[in-house]
Amino acid sequence: MSIKLVTVDIDGTLLNSKKEITPEVFAAVQDAKAAGVKIVITTGRPISGVHHLLDQLHLTEPGDYVISFNGGLVQDTATGEDVLKETLSYDDYLDLELLARRLQVPMHASTKQGMFTANRNIGKYTVYEAMLVNSPVFYRTPEEMAEKEIIKMMMVDEPDILDAVIEQIPAVYFERFNIAKSAPFYLEITPKTASKGKAIIGLAEKIGLTLDQTMGIGDEENDRSMLEVVGNPVVMENGNPELKKIAKYITKSNDESGVAHAIREWVLK
Repeated sequence: MSIKLVTVDIDGTLLNSKKEITPEVFAAVQDAKAAGVKIVITTGRPISGVHHLLDQLHLTEPGDYVISFNGGLVQDTATGEDVLKETLSYDDYLDLELLARRLQVPMHASTKQGMFTANRNIGKYTVYEAMLVNSPVFYRTPEEMAEKEIIKMMMVDEPDILDAVIEQIPAVYFERFNIAKSAPFYLEITPKTASKGKAIIGLAEKIGLTLDQTMGIGDEENDRSMLEVVGNPVVMENGNPELKKIAKYITKSNDESGVAHAIREWVLK
């Protein structure tokens, strides 16, 4: 059965190490669209960090979609309409913020409007994330967060510190939330009801496709749920070795336009 939906991670996948879309990737995406294949950016980034890429790839036309916040939000890119959305409760926020304080690790919460942190001294990687995804960042006390619609939270720190922190997180949190690293210095936390994989299942159902007709392309642990549900999981050559164990295909690296290679070899041929 031919592939009709390709979901593509951003960092380490769609973009090369210079954070660019190569001409080869751009051309392959346009050829796939012309052939009737839906290309859906699927990322842990907030939606603010995706708009410029959607524009560059001409993925803002009727029938185009985007999955952001690690599956917490699916939107129609032509209208901006929310198709699927999962959020964290205020109690979830309070529990996670307190946990971060106990573990002495910076944390921020992401909404459609921006990023919010209760760290008076805003973490280095919170600032980096805000710049990377073109998002405003605000200091707010926990009490001021009660009315915010939080889609994702992140613990951020130097890789060795973050790895040590992960070992200290009680098992109950892994039972309550989806928790996965998206980069050596990012630990992303979303509702248990939200993941890239669940978002893809919901989107495929909405547009009348079976999972056999889907392909996912990723590189890091937060792509696992995506790769586990699609019919054709593809992992980048530069990807996590553990993810390669569940891949149907291994494509070239992000610096070798691996997304373009995957589309041309296994979608358009």
